[in-house]
Amino acid sequence: MFLSSIKADWFSNIRNELLAGLVVALALIPEAIAFSIIAGVDPRVGLYGSFAIATVIAFTGGRPAMISAATGAMALLMVTLVRDHGLEYLLAATVLTGILQMIAGVVRLGALMRFVSRSVITGFVNALAILIFLAQIPEIAMASTTGYAMILGGLGIIYLLPYITKAVPSPLVAIVVLTGLAMGLGLDVRTVGDMGLLPDSLPVLAMPQVPLNLETLQIIFPVALTLTAVGLLESMMTATIVDDLTDTSSNKNRECVGQGLANVAAGFVGGMAGCAMIGQSVINVKSGGRGRLSTLASGVLLLGMILFLGDWVARIPMAALVAVMIMVSIGTFSWASITGLREHPWNSSVVMLATVVVVVATHDLAKGVLVGVLLSGFFFANKVGRLLAVYSTTTDEGRVREYRVLGQVFFASADRFIASFDYKEVIERVRIDVSSAHFWDITAVSALDRVVIKFRREGTDVEVIGLNAASATMVDRFALHDKSDGVELLGAH
Repeated sequence: MFLSSIKADWFSNIRNELLAGLVVALALIPEAIAFSIIAGVDPRVGLYGSFAIATVIAFTGGRPAMISAATGAMALLMVTLVRDHGLEYLLAATVLTGILQMIAGVVRLGALMRFVSRSVITGFVNALAILIFLAQIPEIAMASTTGYAMILGGLGIIYLLPYITKAVPSPLVAIVVLTGLAMGLGLDVRTVGDMGLLPDSLPVLAMPQVPLNLETLQIIFPVALTLTAVGLLESMMTATIVDDLTDTSSNKNRECVGQGLANVAAGFVGGMAGCAMIGQSVINVKSGGRGRLSTLASGVLLLGMILFLGDWVARIPMAALVAVMIMVSIGTFSWASITGLREHPWNSSVVMLATVVVVVATHDLAKGVLVGVLLSGFFFANKVGRLLAVYSTTTDEGRVREYRVLGQVFFASADRFIASFDYKEVIERVRIDVSSAHFWDITAVSALDRVVIKFRREGTDVEVIGLNAASATMVDRFALHDKSDGVELLGAH
C-alpha cells in the first residue's frame, strides 16, 4: 500500500508531471516578482519564497498536484510591516506564520472546511477568476499593437493546439513560440526582465536578524496571525477545488502542517510567506499534473531557470504569460453558476454573489468567504427554524390539552415555539410532548421557561414529557421555572 501510494504520487506519469511543472514554473516567475513589488521587497524575496514553499510542500502537503508559492493575497498583508520595520521582520513573521499553521494542523482546524458551503466555494472560485483577469488589465493596457497580437496569438495556440495534439501542454508551446518570435523578429514588447532583476545566486539558510524579545513578538504576531488565517483559508479552498478537478480527496489537516513547514523554510532562506495558488494549481492540473512530482518540479525548475537560464527567462514576453493567465481565468470561472442563478434556490445564489462581490471589491479572499459563511449560516438557521410545528388535541373529556412539538427549538425558532400555544384557553392541565423535538441552546430553554410560566399564571398545571437526554440536561442546568412543581421531566419515550 505504501509503495503503491508513493508510485501514484511521484512516478505515475513522469513526463506529464515534469512538463506541467515547467509550465507552472514559467508562470510563477513574473507573479513572484510582481508580488514582491506589492509587498515592497526585492524580487528575490518572492522568488526564493516560491522556490522554498513549492519544494517543501511537494513532500509535506496533503493535496498532490496543488501549487503553493508566494501569492498576492499574502503580499497585500505584508505591506505595512515591511514599510514600518523592514525585511527582517517580514522573514520573522513568515517563520511565525509557519509555526501557527503547523499548530492549526495538529489541532485539526482543517476540519472546519466542512462548514463552508458549495455556494461559498463557487463564489470564491468565480471571484478569484475575476481577480486573476483584472490583474492582467494593467499589462494589457500597456501593451502595444504587437503585444495585443501576441496575446491573441497565445490564446489561439492554447485553445487550438489540443485539437491537433495533446503530447505537449499548449500553454508551454505558447510561451516557447511567442518567445521565439519576439527574439527572432526583435519585437519591442515588455518582457519578464522588465519586471525586475532576477537573482543570480542560491538562497542562503539564515535566521532572521531581529531581536528575540517580547517587543518583536508584539510587532510580528498580529501580521503572522492574519497571514496564517488567510493562507490556510485560501489553501483549504484551493484543495477543495483541486479535489473536484481531479476527482480525488485531500488531507486538509496534513495540508495545514505542510503549509506551515513550507513557510518556516521560506522564512529561513530569505523568502516571503505564501500559500496555495488556485490559478497555478489549475494550470498544473490542466497541463497534466496529478502528483507531487509536478509540484516539486515547479519549485526546482523555477530556481534552476532563474539561476542558469536567467538571460533567456528574462526575454519571455509578458504577453505570453498574460495569455496563459487569461486561460486560467476562463478555466477557473464556474460558467455553470451563471445559468444556475435561475435554477438554484435563491438563497444559494445570494450567498454565491455576495462572496464574489465582497472578494472583488476588497481584494480580500478571507472577507468574502467570511461573508459567505455567515450568510449561509443565517439562511440555514432560518430554514431549520421554519421546520418547527406544534399540534394540539384534547383528552380526558376536554380537561387536558396535549401539545405535540416536532422539530428543532433554538434561537431562530424560539419565538415561533412560544407563539404556538393558547395560553388563554380555560383548561385544567396542559401536557407538552417534546419527544419529537430537540432543545439546542439556552434560547430554546428560555422559550420553554416562558411557555411554562405563562400557563402557570393562568392557573393551568403543566407537564412536559419526552425530553431526550441532551435536552433534559440543558433544561435541568439552565431552566428557571420550578421543575419539581407541576412540570414532570421524563426521558425520551
